Amino acid sequence: MREGRLSTMKRYTRWGVSAVASLTLAIGTLAQPAAAESWKFALEEIDGSVQDAYAEAFKKRIEEKSGGEVTVNIYPYGTLGTSTQLTELAANGAIQFANASPGHLGKLIPEIQVLSIPYLLSQNNECNKQVLGGSEVIYENLDEKFENQGLKLLTMYPEGQMVWTTNKKITSPEDFSNFKIRVMTSPLLVRAYEAFGANPTPMPYSEVYSGLQLGQIDGQVNPIFAIEEMKFYEVQDYMIWAGQQQFTTTVVANYGFYDGLSDEHRQLVDSTVDEMVDVIFKTQDQYNKERLEKIKQTSDIEMIHLNEEQRAVFAERAKQVEKKFVEMTGDSGEKVLNALTQEIKSCEDKMGS
Repeated sequence: MREGRLSTMKRYTRWGVSAVASLTLAIGTLAQPAAAESWKFALEEIDGSVQDAYAEAFKKRIEEKSGGEVTVNIYPYGTLGTSTQLTELAANGAIQFANASPGHLGKLIPEIQVLSIPYLLSQNNECNKQVLGGSEVIYENLDEKFENQGLKLLTMYPEGQMVWTTNKKITSPEDFSNFKIRVMTSPLLVRAYEAFGANPTPMPYSEVYSGLQLGQIDGQVNPIFAIEEMKFYEVQDYMIWAGQQQFTTTVVANYGFYDGLSDEHRQLVDSTVDEMVDVIFKTQDQYNKERLEKIKQTSDIEMIHLNEEQRAVFAERAKQVEKKFVEMTGDSGEKVLNALTQEIKSCEDKMGS
């Protein structure tokens, strides 16, 4: 069953930011006595997104395997709060599951922002699947840090290459001069786009379209499916592939909820998460290909793929971001960065990438 579907973006913009405590109280009133357990799963994206596809597949498997003992209610973006609030709601136990992108989650666990470093993940998505699905340094070394924040990291997965949409042609850092690009509220992402030569401007997801339309920002960065479903291409002139980053999200559970599950239900969650690795990688690839075709059919936006030489200039600038990450996270972050880099390299070597 779905809760609180919003029909138009106008309703998103009317969402007033409330205190997390108030949200927690409001959500608590939704619970009604029932024979089946009811688990809440909140998304950072709207109905029809990659995260929505993941949640729907997760819901279907959980409900079928539990034989009706568990129901999963899905809350798309805007129904419970901002991305930052969703993470806090999960940590507080008001909801059981949430998507949490590293840019927002990094406020609680700074080391997870390693996934926001440009040009760190592989250009080979099979390697990304292996690393994101089973990284020892992330799942084991950071487990205690998640627990200390009231969270359990269940999985990570990419949602597609991050693509710039802009109102001018960008092929070099010089082109980014005085260019206001929307980024998530992450200090590391702000530093990344400063290194690229731009003027990074944090802005809530729901305000990006109007921000582009009104000239408050000159461009933004998102995977293709999001660019299509949020109609950003309608108010931009270019889509630019620089190969800098996969948009990566995590699925977290409230730690107390997860730890308190029966052995049977914990195995139900774990096995479903494992099954979803292949499913979501195929789904995100399909979604992005289909959405790109829709954009091509309905828009004359110019599409630019930077060549290797052009990408190399941005990749060199990204080294500044690695230094900033270590400054922000100290020895712990440096160990995570070095170990994750080695995991990616080992995978690429095995696959001949």
